Amino acid sequence: MDLPSRTAKDILGQPGFTAISYGGYRSTSRDVQPTIKQIKEDLLILSAMGIRIVRTYNVQLAQAGNVLVAIKELKAEDASFEMYVMLGAWIDCKNAWTGLEPDHNQESEQNQAEIKRATDFAKQYPDIVKVIAVGNEAMVKWAAAYYVQPGVILKWVDHLQDLKTKGDLLADLWITSSDNFASWGGGGEEYHVEDLNKLFRAVDYVSIHTYPMHDTHYNPVFWGVTPEETEMTKEQQIDAAMVRSRDYAIAQYDSVVNYMHGIGVDKPIHIGETGWASSANELYGNGGSNATDEYKQALYHDYIREWAGKNEMACFYFEAFDEPWKDAGNPGGSENFFGLFTVGGKAKYALWSAVDAGIFEGLTRDGNPIAKTYGGDLEKLLADVPVPNELVTPAH
Repeated sequence: MDLPSRTAKDILGQPGFTAISYGGYRSTSRDVQPTIKQIKEDLLILSAMGIRIVRTYNVQLAQAGNVLVAIKELKAEDASFEMYVMLGAWIDCKNAWTGLEPDHNQESEQNQAEIKRATDFAKQYPDIVKVIAVGNEAMVKWAAAYYVQPGVILKWVDHLQDLKTKGDLLADLWITSSDNFASWGGGGEEYHVEDLNKLFRAVDYVSIHTYPMHDTHYNPVFWGVTPEETEMTKEQQIDAAMVRSRDYAIAQYDSVVNYMHGIGVDKPIHIGETGWASSANELYGNGGSNATDEYKQALYHDYIREWAGKNEMACFYFEAFDEPWKDAGNPGGSENFFGLFTVGGKAKYALWSAVDAGIFEGLTRDGNPIAKTYGGDLEKLLADVPVPNELVTPAH
């Protein structure tokens, strides 16, 4: 069976092409790269869920290239296997991660080589790489260790578009940058610069990030239990808070749409990242905003997927598997628990129904069959689920 040739336009936001962010790291350090065999295991699990597009984040390390090799091998083994990649090229400012003062007005000397690696992969795997994303949260100003000005992203987007024009890259390869909604014009006026406006015109589509979970602490205007909800059951109170969380994400998306239309641009917008952690020992956990548990994660996942689907948007849900390197210094930190699966391959509550449907039968992660967390005991899970807590004095 020969699969049809598909472009980014054919798959992003289209039914049957669910998207997800994928790392695959099992260890507390990215020095331990997942093997191609491990990546193939993961991709088969994701494929069973209906995932057809995965997002990677850099081509400095071996992982992204190994994902491409793994997909090629899986396709060779099974002609019906279908998986595409949104390939991330990491972009930094000068002195990022060096111990020196970051210079946000100059770019890192490493960026050119990173773009070249991404270009080479797109040429080598044109049937798999359908999007190149220039930078990940590379313009948002709270990324103080590495952010760049929009002109840097624009430079490299223009470069890739020129390569398409010259025929060095496929004309239907889509180029974007994946960044926080604020960076895409949805934030304060400090973001509203001419190079951002030019970037809107240069990309093939806009890829935005939205994380209501973080604002359960930083801006909890939608969080907590309202006076009208105090007589509701715990599950009803939680559901109401999660509906408001989804609506908060939609409002951030709308802020980008409004800015884009305000500068006379009309491009597709897709969700490059959104997600909800299932555990935290700090701001978002018990004693904080009470936001992080598997039950709330599942509600957010389902609500945001439903909304994106109705609006024909791709949603690269963050993320497939827990990655303990994300906050290696704090094993209980929320960054380690955004996965829909644990590191050991247990399916969190969002995927319990998929386990019940038998879609993971015969599949394993590192030798572990896919089983439910909590032994599938919902009552036990709910005992660990607190009612949302609105912070008395939100941090600013």
